[in-house]
Amino acid sequence: MRIDLHTHSTASDGTDTPAELVRHAAAAGLDVVALTDHDTVGGHAEARAALPAGLTLVTGAELSCRIDGVSLHLLAYLFDPEEPELARERELVRDDRVPRAQGMVAKLRDLGVPITWEQVARIAGDGAVGRPHLATALVELGVVPSVSDAFTSEWLANDGRAYVDKHELDPFDAIRLVKAAGGVTVFAHPLAVKRGSCVPESVIAELAASGLDGIEADHMDHDAPTRARLHGMAADLGLLATGSSDYHGSRKSCRLGEYTTDPEIYGEIVRRATGAFPVPGTGG
Repeated sequence: MRIDLHTHSTASDGTDTPAELVRHAAAAGLDVVALTDHDTVGGHAEARAALPAGLTLVTGAELSCRIDGVSLHLLAYLFDPEEPELARERELVRDDRVPRAQGMVAKLRDLGVPITWEQVARIAGDGAVGRPHLATALVELGVVPSVSDAFTSEWLANDGRAYVDKHELDPFDAIRLVKAAGGVTVFAHPLAVKRGSCVPESVIAELAASGLDGIEADHMDHDAPTRARLHGMAADLGLLATGSSDYHGSRKSCRLGEYTTDPEIYGEIVRRATGAFPVPGTGG
């Protein structure tokens, strides 16, 4: 089985619609794909309706969190999307995305970049606006050669000159909320230092002690030594070690299935979940 547990659609900051994403996942030879848009489940219905035969959909979301001034992302799988407390927190994060992005536009303009809110809104479309949309605008304007080059301290990284904070969950609260909604939590790209500051390993150990289920070890932003280090950390802390592409369509260079999750690990995620279940494709 080929299992990719981290992808994005136009419901947040990917370039594939949810329907296109599941079709591309099947064409890439995947057996299981998780749709984990940022702080939203808005793409799940479309992905479910378009799911090709032979492909299983895992519903999820990538939750925006912060601790001690450091941003981190928590992948939440197979939770009940109607659970009110978690739904309310996702809405608070989403509602803060527009003023936050407008604040980054203002900072970029102060830095001499001729970016406009209208340009960013056009790029985001109906998706939950985020930094990749601003990064795409910087590429369009010729300020940086690629989206990844916008995520530096010069521009949009967590410590960047144009960075603006947004409402984010405390990760300990996020774990509690996801578990209460019957879901499973995995720390996304925990040591992706190229994105900015990362939480110390001591915090990962505290999160594990508080119910974190896993860490995303195999990811394009982790080099080989870092991946090995994370697999060792997972073993030491009793965490599941996952792998995935973090696919964003044409917005990033990663390919569907570039990294995958071991079937036994996937099986354990499904076993632990009680809020929702994987959806088998029937050729929609």
